Amino acid sequence: MVRRDFISISALGVIGVSLSSFSMLQSEFSKDDLMGKSNPSLFGDGYKLRKDAYEAFLKMKTEALKSGFKIKVVSSYRNYAHQNRIWERKYKKFTTQGLSPIKAIQKIIEYSTIPGTSRHHWGTDLDIVDGNAPQPKGLLLAENFEGDGPFCKFKEWMDKHANSFGFYLVYTNKENRKGFKYEPWHYSYAPLSIPMLKAYQKLDIAKELKKVNLLGSNFFSEDFIKQYITENISDINPELL
Repeated sequence: MVRRDFISISALGVIGVSLSSFSMLQSEFSKDDLMGKSNPSLFGDGYKLRKDAYEAFLKMKTEALKSGFKIKVVSSYRNYAHQNRIWERKYKKFTTQGLSPIKAIQKIIEYSTIPGTSRHHWGTDLDIVDGNAPQPKGLLLAENFEGDGPFCKFKEWMDKHANSFGFYLVYTNKENRKGFKYEPWHYSYAPLSIPMLKAYQKLDIAKELKKVNLLGSNFFSEDFIKQYITENISDINPELL
């Protein structure tokens, strides 16, 4: 994706977003929108996306079907409460298994976000697989998308075509990238998620994380929060920055 005075996304057509519109988009999102605490208008059957992301997704889904891939949405919009349930379930699981609170938190943030910091709060991001392929017990595992995994052909199709519909892989396997581990299933609709990330980064994220009341949040040190913001929130596919 080339960003100079506009973002150009070609997907059976072209969507142009000027820099002035880009700034307007940023100002449209409240703190509650960005932290999963509002009630945005969402669209989809069995999944939830903001309108522009939904329309682009339908086009991509239709095109993928022509090549024999049935895009299945495993996860889309999640509000704060939903993300907190994931956090609490994993925290209890890992501490019950004997991990210290700090080790449990580090284990959680290999793949899951602290509530209030998830890109899934925005209605722009999707976890997807090929519904026409055999469905292994653990769907969202990197090995399923590589080599001879059941979703490897689907991943090849996405690598070639997803960007033309505005969707970009968030957590790549780029060497030296830090933060969340490689997620070949997680895509983001760039025309919306880029301005939302910029708006999110204008928040006092450290302050928000210091005042949360989550399981284990008393172990969120200043150094941990700083590292989490730098690596988990910001160290993503540069096309989404």
